[in-house]
Amino acid sequence: MSVLREDDILAQLAAVLEARKAATADASYVAKLYAKGLDAILKKVGEEATETVLAAKDGDPEHLVYEVADLWFHTLVLLAHQGLGPEAVLTELQRRFGLSGLAEKAARGGER
Repeated sequence: MSVLREDDILAQLAAVLEARKAATADASYVAKLYAKGLDAILKKVGEEATETVLAAKDGDPEHLVYEVADLWFHTLVLLAHQGLGPEAVLTELQRRFGLSGLAEKAARGGER
């Protein structure tokens, strides 16, 4: 199996998530999430975030990676539902690159 670059994987996944918007709810898990709406998607993101925290506390690297993958996936579903894609997040991360985290936080007016 060849390993894809991270941005290739994100672009391919974003394309699949976008295509699922046109699918019927019984066609795929993602289509079903879209059909259930924003609250269902947010609930999944919250569940996956909690599972990620618990996996980190357990100290099992494989379990942590598995849960982070679930969290990223559901976050990408959320972005797609909102008409956004991973490129928006990558652009924001690129904008922040080289900025001091403290300076960036101060520029926003403190904690969020």
